[in-house]
Amino acid sequence: MPTLFRPCIDLHNGQVKQIVGGTLDSAEQDLKTNFVSSHGPVYFAELYRKDQLVGGHVIKLGGGNDEAARSALAAWPNGLQVGGGINADNAMHWLEAGASKVIVTSWLFPDASFSEERLKQLSQLVTPQRLVVDISCRRRGDSWLVATNKWQTVTQFELSKDSMSLLASYCSEFLVHAADVEGLCSGIDEQLVKALGEWSSIPCTYAGGAKALSDLDLVNRLSEGKVDLTIGSALDIFGGDKVKFEDCVQWNIQQQTSSCSS
Repeated sequence: MPTLFRPCIDLHNGQVKQIVGGTLDSAEQDLKTNFVSSHGPVYFAELYRKDQLVGGHVIKLGGGNDEAARSALAAWPNGLQVGGGINADNAMHWLEAGASKVIVTSWLFPDASFSEERLKQLSQLVTPQRLVVDISCRRRGDSWLVATNKWQTVTQFELSKDSMSLLASYCSEFLVHAADVEGLCSGIDEQLVKALGEWSSIPCTYAGGAKALSDLDLVNRLSEGKVDLTIGSALDIFGGDKVKFEDCVQWNIQQQTSSCSS
């Protein structure tokens, strides 16, 4: 299957927002917000459901978002993934609330150190098929290091073929925000996308910096169709003027049609 568009619902203080990722842990007055929707999360969940855009993610950016997240999941049971504060204590709750999969990141890195034991525990609890590992990262030189706690804590866990192979044995999918370019609409991290296509043995979704519909084709070529793309701030449904949501829907239809006919 070639690269597909994956939708998102980013929640901050109970509202659907598009935020410059690098400012997430800033004081409220320093937080850079590209868009605050007048629509609640249910609106977007129903929109994605209508167009059968499966595999989208609902991300709770901090506290105060549980009710909003539950409303989105209820609007499309088993159609959306959920992440943000997921751990072994609450993962089953979110699956029971309607999430197709749970997305885990910070909990796997206590004191900024990777815990394979925690990953194994969560994988056994929810099954690998319903677990997504978020390995959102920041670039350090020629490497990418996993960033946790709203992308503010940079760990020593480096993305590579070997490290992703280890993680893939416990989950069914990766989500990767390129935190350095998240929300900037300045272009994707092409080297990271290419690396993800080479390193990931399971489905992988990249987010960060997308600014044009042609980025879907670019990601498709760079990853050889192995990485999907999330477009946020550039999208018209999130106040952007660079990419039309309907064009993304049509892209998916075309890719799925051509894949079925080949």
